[in-house]
Amino acid sequence: MTDFDLGALMQQAQQLREQMEYMQKGLAEHSVEGTAGAGMVTVTATAAQKVTKIEIDPSVLEEDREMLQDLIVAAVNNAMDKAREVAQERMGSLLPPGMVPPNFGQ
Repeated sequence: MTDFDLGALMQQAQQLREQMEYMQKGLAEHSVEGTAGAGMVTVTATAAQKVTKIEIDPSVLEEDREMLQDLIVAAVNNAMDKAREVAQERMGSLLPPGMVPPNFGQ
C-alpha cells in the first residue's frame, strides 16, 4: 500500500496556483491583433481577451455604416480567436502530458 503525502500534494497545488497566476499575468501583457477587410479594421487585444485598441482606415469611414460595423465585429472576433489560441497554448504547458487544456470562451 502506498503512503499518501498530503503535504506534498498541498505543495504541488500551491506551485500550480503560482504558475497559473504567472500565466494569467503573462496573458494580460501579451498582445494579439485581429483584422478584417484586408486590414481596413485592426483590433488589438490582450491574450486575456481585453480589447485595447481599434484602428480604422480612413477610407472605411466613407463606406456605409453597416459595413463598418461588420468589419469591427469581424476584427474583434479574429482578435479573440487569437487570444484564445495563445491562452490554450500557455495553459497546455502547465498541464501534465496527455491532459487537454479547456477551450477558453468557446
